[in-house]
Amino acid sequence: MGQGQQEKVATSLAGAVSEEISASLAPVDAELERRYPGDPGTRQPVHTVYVPGDAFAADTVRSWGDQALALLDEHAPDAASFAAVLGLSDELAEPVHARVRAKLEREPIEDLRVDFEDGYKGRDEDADAARAARLIAEAYRNGTAAPYMGIRMKCMEAPVRDRGIRTLDIFLTGLMEAGGLPDGLVLTLPKVTYPEQVTAMVRLLEAFEKARGLEPGRLGFEIQIETSQSILAADGTAAVARMIQAAEGRATGLHYGTFDYSACLGVSAAYQASDHPAADHAKAIMQVAAAGTGVRVSDGSTNVLPVGTTEKVHDAWRLHYGLTRRALARAYYQGWDMHPGHIPTRYAAVFAFYREGFEQAAARLARYANHAGGDVMDEPATAKALSGYLLRGLDCGALDTAEVARLTGLTRADLEGFAAPRRGDLTISGA
Repeated sequence: MGQGQQEKVATSLAGAVSEEISASLAPVDAELERRYPGDPGTRQPVHTVYVPGDAFAADTVRSWGDQALALLDEHAPDAASFAAVLGLSDELAEPVHARVRAKLEREPIEDLRVDFEDGYKGRDEDADAARAARLIAEAYRNGTAAPYMGIRMKCMEAPVRDRGIRTLDIFLTGLMEAGGLPDGLVLTLPKVTYPEQVTAMVRLLEAFEKARGLEPGRLGFEIQIETSQSILAADGTAAVARMIQAAEGRATGLHYGTFDYSACLGVSAAYQASDHPAADHAKAIMQVAAAGTGVRVSDGSTNVLPVGTTEKVHDAWRLHYGLTRRALARAYYQGWDMHPGHIPTRYAAVFAFYREGFEQAAARLARYANHAGGDVMDEPATAKALSGYLLRGLDCGALDTAEVARLTGLTRADLEGFAAPRRGDLTISGA
């Protein structure tokens, strides 16, 4: 066959067959797009910090950073001592330590939740909710806010339902009166047991949007998983999957509540931890239910606080660091932090995770982007994972734009393109 000539191929099926099949699958195509839109592509914070509504103050974010820095100065004042506590390699010791300190000075908290549920002990919830709205609005105006901020209201169970609804109304109304809803606003609905409670939250947010003239769908919320019934319903179905659908596109996250969930299953207090088999089971179900929906999964917290003697602080740091690294390896990229002493090891674990795999991930993605060979055969799905890994590292401060560009030859826009391919692209090159 001459150069430039195209080989003729034979087919047996009429074109109408493909058209008929496409027509028959059109409802399925639409359902896939509706239920599984993929990750939103926005920044996911590496943690959520919980602060009781009666304790939240204008300087909370800065105060947590200062307390964390003071703990480092007292118990691990240099890179070598911090690395020795956590078992960091010599190669990682200096860059991780330097980035942790810089993070605590620049952005100590990525996501802050003012708590009006279990952690709240105040006597005037109306006043505290209004004050939280005022302080958060001021923080966003003057540039001292965390990237994400919001409240955890009380749940939709009968004894506290009205109180939770009122607190949410006061808080959101306060934000509106102070200039509008900030882009980083996050709301958390705790102790969800039935999908109908999620539906009730949707109706509540719809009512607020209508009352204030907001765009429909402006308000989203996290669903907190703290009961066994939220994982496995009475009929044997995965209730958490039904909750995501009941949210009608408003669910932004599934947050695992370590201690309430463990207690619900009868796990004794000494063994209530995020690495307990019961916790692993629940989070695996959450992860599968959320996959592809755009809803992100967050791990829970540890209640072992880094306080007291240096020995006790170091023990607590090692525990928290290990749990965080374990979660990252299982693709739980967010967790809860309950004390200023937790954030140095949160960032140390996150930074070490991204920096130790950075060069290999960058090289693999560069080879894929340039259609070059290598010792690993990567596909579009792997390129998506590699670019997502680099983007998460950039977002939290573990990696710098310049070093990623230098090793990959790619811009952030290029990375985002690989991280959010079209649905069909993931199956073109292989299974």
